[in-house]
Amino acid sequence: MCKLRDTNLGIRKLAFGEKRGKMAVYLTDGREVLVPIGLFPDIKRMSSAQREDWMILDDQFFTFDATSRIYSVKDVLHV
Repeated sequence: MCKLRDTNLGIRKLAFGEKRGKMAVYLTDGREVLVPIGLFPDIKRMSSAQREDWMILDDQFFTFDATSRIYSVKDVLHV
């Protein structure tokens, strides 16, 4: 898990489509972070179906079948 300010953070779930142009990242501490997809050009270029094919790795990373790139909770929080 990512340790930020004495808090262990991990990624529990991703969601798309709830807010247009945003990716919702649900953290293990119960928070939901909305991130503009434009900050992640690889994700922005994916189709809606490709965005739904995500996987979480070790609670702090996520990736998609459509890309070889791996993103972290730090990428989401811009740390």
